[in-house]
Amino acid sequence: MKRKVVKRKTSKFVKLIYTLAVLMLISFPIVSITTKAFVSKLNFDVEKLKIQKEKHEKTNQSLTMKINELASLENIQAVAKEYGLEYNNDNIKVVMK
Repeated sequence: MKRKVVKRKTSKFVKLIYTLAVLMLISFPIVSITTKAFVSKLNFDVEKLKIQKEKHEKTNQSLTMKINELASLENIQAVAKEYGLEYNNDNIKVVMK
């Protein structure tokens, strides 16, 4: 006697599950690589912004030092003398709150 091999048809639900499993196996690595690339680009941009921030802070420090230098009493007296002004303590009035 020969045995008959009965082929069972797979149901649509099982085919759907297999298809979804294959799609997930393909898409997860792609999504993972894309996400890591995006995070890497963001980290690069953050480092670039930190460098710009440090440059601006150095510029601000040098400008603050220049302001303090120009606002010093010696510089003010030199400019006043250059324009023919003189320091007179009798003309100074102190205003208190």
